[in-house]
Amino acid sequence: MSDLKKEAESLDKAASALRKVPHHTTKPLHEFKEESNDLGALGKLGALLSATEDIREGMHKLAKLTHELEEEWHAEAKLMGDVSDAFDLLDVLLAAAARGKKG
Repeated sequence: MSDLKKEAESLDKAASALRKVPHHTTKPLHEFKEESNDLGALGKLGALLSATEDIREGMHKLAKLTHELEEEWHAEAKLMGDVSDAFDLLDVLLAAAARGKKG
């Protein structure tokens, strides 16, 4: 197996793993967003009551950043898949060129 073929398979596996990330983060992220709207339990802590809005804002920012990170991972997975496909094609072309020189 050529090095390009191995690289293509490795990139394809990595891209596949990156595409699966949202399957693991969607539910926890949704629950996290939901909890950021219900911070009543903090009221029992008295001193933290004034920090509720800051905490809510921080949670919203974390949720937004997580979403942006997932989008970046998706874009990287697509790019890795495209590079993997290009390596496969290059491997085929190099093999054909080598056969052409022999024949």
